[in-house]
Amino acid sequence: MRLLTLLAAALLLNLCARPASSLSQATEPNPAFRMQQQRFPRVRAAYILHEADLHALLRRNGIPARQLELYLRAFKVGRRLEAWGRRTGTGEFVLLRTYRLAGTSGTLGPKRRAGDGQVPEGFYHVTRFNPDSKYHLSLGLDYPNAADLRHAAPDPGNDIFIHGSNVTIGCLPITDAGIRELYVLAVEARAAGQTDIAVHIFPFELTAENLARRVASPHTGFWQGLVAGYQYFEDYHQLPCVSIDARGAYAVE
Repeated sequence: MRLLTLLAAALLLNLCARPASSLSQATEPNPAFRMQQQRFPRVRAAYILHEADLHALLRRNGIPARQLELYLRAFKVGRRLEAWGRRTGTGEFVLLRTYRLAGTSGTLGPKRRAGDGQVPEGFYHVTRFNPDSKYHLSLGLDYPNAADLRHAAPDPGNDIFIHGSNVTIGCLPITDAGIRELYVLAVEARAAGQTDIAVHIFPFELTAENLARRVASPHTGFWQGLVAGYQYFEDYHQLPCVSIDARGAYAVE
């Protein structure tokens, strides 16, 4: 019953990034979030190590640190997590940093049940900041989303994070050094007013050639449902507006 309730609620979820014109209007800067996070020793240490360099990186890309909008994109093949940024609600996203995934588990394909070791694939958001993680620092994702709940086993699992270290059973580890830097970027974006930090996880670059090489995979149909969202960002360097229909399929509007 609880799962059915969650499913019904989740099916109402819309993964749309807010339109560029409304994002800056709909959110207000929240510098108190930065101050609250810096009460934790690991976050303070991360700021000491990385704040100056990251602010310089943002300036080089025309992004005021207090107006950062962040987007994260991960690929299993190639083992990388990309951090993209832009000035809040303005222009195209630019690639700021690429972090190597320091560990992997599972295989290509979506996560469907607790304990399967799979890293999810699909369209998610950062919903939790953990400044005292078992894996140094971590950013929690909203897995399972409505699409996952529609297709997953009765227990789809949870607690998927981007975190430090080099070990994983379904998360995205980018080493302690990597997560310190990314955590500062995420805190800066949140303090700038970004309540929805999109995280898109793909098996590989969803080109026609790459899909053709894996046409025999049982996940081909699922991957086809991710193509429109992947391609929209490739074409425009803007976030697609992604929704989930009653069948648990992604749709780009």
